[in-house]
Amino acid sequence: MARVKVGINGYGTIGKRVAYAVTKQDDMKLIGVTKTKPDFEAYRARELGIPVYSAGEEFLPRFEKAGFEVAGTLEDLLNEVDVIVDATPGGMGAKNKALYEKAGVKAVFQGGEKASVAEVSFVAQANYEKALGKDYVRVVSCNTTGLTRTLSAIQEYIDYVYAVMIRRAADPNDTKRGPINAITPSVTVPSHHGPDVQTVIPINIETSAFVVPTTLMHVHSVMVELKKPVEAKDVVDIFENTTRVLLFEKERGFDSTAQLIEFARDLHREWNNLYEIAVWKESISVRGNRLFYIQAVHQESDVVPENIDAIRAMFELADKWESIRKTNRSLGILK
Repeated sequence: MARVKVGINGYGTIGKRVAYAVTKQDDMKLIGVTKTKPDFEAYRARELGIPVYSAGEEFLPRFEKAGFEVAGTLEDLLNEVDVIVDATPGGMGAKNKALYEKAGVKAVFQGGEKASVAEVSFVAQANYEKALGKDYVRVVSCNTTGLTRTLSAIQEYIDYVYAVMIRRAADPNDTKRGPINAITPSVTVPSHHGPDVQTVIPINIETSAFVVPTTLMHVHSVMVELKKPVEAKDVVDIFENTTRVLLFEKERGFDSTAQLIEFARDLHREWNNLYEIAVWKESISVRGNRLFYIQAVHQESDVVPENIDAIRAMFELADKWESIRKTNRSLGILK
């Protein structure tokens, strides 16, 4: 069977991780990536043997000035691929969609885009089947992916969810964003995360969000009002058997997000990727008809396996669990 030819539009935090993940799949082939300028990521891609394309003709002078030879422009890349993963900054994907439609290629968008950009918003374990054969799929944001993974696992017990997002201010390499000595609240309730979860699974959910001066991970404090009884030990069992969710214990030294990232380093993961959602086991508790738990989300990597599964669904290369297992094995995801 011919491998699906994949292009990445935007070789940054998410794009380079998805590109790496594509190279680990036996049913996909990475054709090339785009950049707007010849920065260190562009040079690294070239060192890895990945063809680098200019994200548009308007950016060609930047490459020419640096003597960086590109393989062509985005339009050229689109002529060579079956699907493009749009990993451009939020809002750019919607603008790029017309190019993808004109070229007749399928496209995977990221969570920075509105749900209307695609035919389905996607988290593999929650709604893989809805993406089968689709041309345009949106992988939801890192926070929405994290919430959806754990909430979909306990969906039968949910009457109502309230979750507080404690968000990292910026990614580690981003020097242009984030508070330095402040906590920034999202003063709109609900924050966009709750409605975004509802584009994937039909649950009652409200969210609020705060940005804090850290770069490592997001943390969610989740409260679920139950529509039927469940014990904490049952939720522990459910999460232990939920793919891409891992339980961590404070008594074993996992005091903060710093230790979670160190754990990923100890696994020798590329870019310290923690693809799995980390739930503190001790935080899982039931009080009356309310379930509580706390989880952490590695914003740079949890959506990466979702992009791979989205491509498989769009080309109907595998059923849900076959795709999830293949992706997990290829990236060393623990379960």
